[in-house]
Amino acid sequence: MRSNSLILASILIAAGASAQDHKAYFVGKLLEMNSVECGSNKPASNPTQNSGSVQQNPSSLCQEYVLETDEVTYRIVSGKTKHPELLPVGEDVRFRLQNGKMHLLVPALDSPALNSKEREYMVLSMTPRGERAADAAPIHLNHLQ
Repeated sequence: MRSNSLILASILIAAGASAQDHKAYFVGKLLEMNSVECGSNKPASNPTQNSGSVQQNPSSLCQEYVLETDEVTYRIVSGKTKHPELLPVGEDVRFRLQNGKMHLLVPALDSPALNSKEREYMVLSMTPRGERAADAAPIHLNHLQ
């Protein structure tokens, strides 16, 4: 009797574990990285340039990435202000959006033997890719068609 209850308990635990919400990820490619002032969307001034003004403190720079999918181009910045990881530009990543934040999985940075680590980023902007293509090549219909 005791072994039956043990088997039943293990089945219920396994069923609960498999019923957990599996997270759906999208796939995109990191196209570029720019250094911007933290809390700003504009590119930072060149810290090597001496124009007589106060130079930009390199620790106040954040990395802004451009992530492109088939349908949308995202501009994102790290949610961590201290010691953010540099992401490999040109590599494919997987991501999910939750509560206005983007959670990235970067296979190029993680060991295949270990579980992938999610990195949290803030979405600065989202641009549909189809609109730019439509604006670049307007369609002129012939009245005979």
